[in-house]
Amino acid sequence: MRLTRCFVATPLSTGAEIALPDSAAAHLVRVLRLREGDECVLFNGDGHDYAARIVAAGKREVRAAVASKSEARNESPLRIVLLQGIARGEKMDLILQKATELGVAAVVPVNSERSEVKLDAERAARRVEHWRNVIVAACEQSGRATIPELSAPASLADAARSVQATLKLTLDPEGEHALSSLPAPSPPSVAVAIGPEGGWSPRDRETLKSAGFGGLRLGPRILRTETAGLAAIAALQSRFGDL
Repeated sequence: MRLTRCFVATPLSTGAEIALPDSAAAHLVRVLRLREGDECVLFNGDGHDYAARIVAAGKREVRAAVASKSEARNESPLRIVLLQGIARGEKMDLILQKATELGVAAVVPVNSERSEVKLDAERAARRVEHWRNVIVAACEQSGRATIPELSAPASLADAARSVQATLKLTLDPEGEHALSSLPAPSPPSVAVAIGPEGGWSPRDRETLKSAGFGGLRLGPRILRTETAGLAAIAALQSRFGDL
């Protein structure tokens, strides 16, 4: 039987007994109904899974004893950074959830000329916190023990200039690259830029081109923003990664 996995933002070590953070305690005891003696797997983003057992499940405190540590060897050899035009509500959640499952290493939410979602500083901070929770939940489900990096929203120009990757791509039905003819990136890292619901404007495309992004043809159909990035990640993982 597969054990419940739960993220805890706290140091973990074999033999330690820890008080679980409120969010983890609520999830394990009040939602999943684990009791004293039940086993689970904890992780904190350091790339390891920690086998643990609930040793106290009180109303005020839930404690777990860490029994062993094991490396989670399921990270892709291909580092993919997703520059994602900010999408509305559940679309953005879906993108982050599925990109995490597919093995993306980092996500940079970007603002562009045709972005329909405008976030002030306060709203941006709340959204980033929400998005991080979506990513963590996807790690719990998918077995990843390394949390993908999530940046604060940035302008397309800033994100395109600063991203570090051997190969930089944006989807373009008339792009110069086909998946089958892409050169293998060495070191193996790729940045993929995906536009928002309204797509990239001509000025956005010039910004990407100036920053070294080439066009990637990925089939003859126009993909929605919540489909495009996931299709690109899956295709690149199949070509150069571990799918």
